[in-house]
Amino acid sequence: MKSAKGPSIGLFTIGIAALFLIGFLLLVIFGAQTYRNTVGSQNRNNEARATLSYLSAVAKAGDVSGSVSVREIPEGQMLVIRDGSGYAQRIYCKDGMLLEDYGPEDREISDKHAQLIGKTDRFEIEERENGVLVVTTDAGESILYFRSEGSMQP
Repeated sequence: MKSAKGPSIGLFTIGIAALFLIGFLLLVIFGAQTYRNTVGSQNRNNEARATLSYLSAVAKAGDVSGSVSVREIPEGQMLVIRDGSGYAQRIYCKDGMLLEDYGPEDREISDKHAQLIGKTDRFEIEERENGVLVVTTDAGESILYFRSEGSMQP
């Protein structure tokens, strides 16, 4: 005689195993989605910090008397940092891109000579007293303080 308990215990065991398998798969999917979101957020923050850090590094490298000026161009404002040899780094924003053009001071800026620094729709430069510039982008503000006497050109 067959026991009535045999088949029902097998189905119960398979049901429990299936429940654990489904739970495990849902946990893996949820974990992968959380990881993807965390990494994406971290990458966006790193890109934002890299843009502001680059601006700060360029300013510190060009901290020489009379080397820095801010110009108005059709695209908005442009930060100009001269290196003393007739060449300059010119940083400006165009079409949502922060660009850097390095070349002779008297050459017109050109997108074909420019390199991409980062993406931003906002690039504003505010001059404050004592040679301080506040550069604002989508990523935030970077305060540039020039130690050389008279770094800022009028």
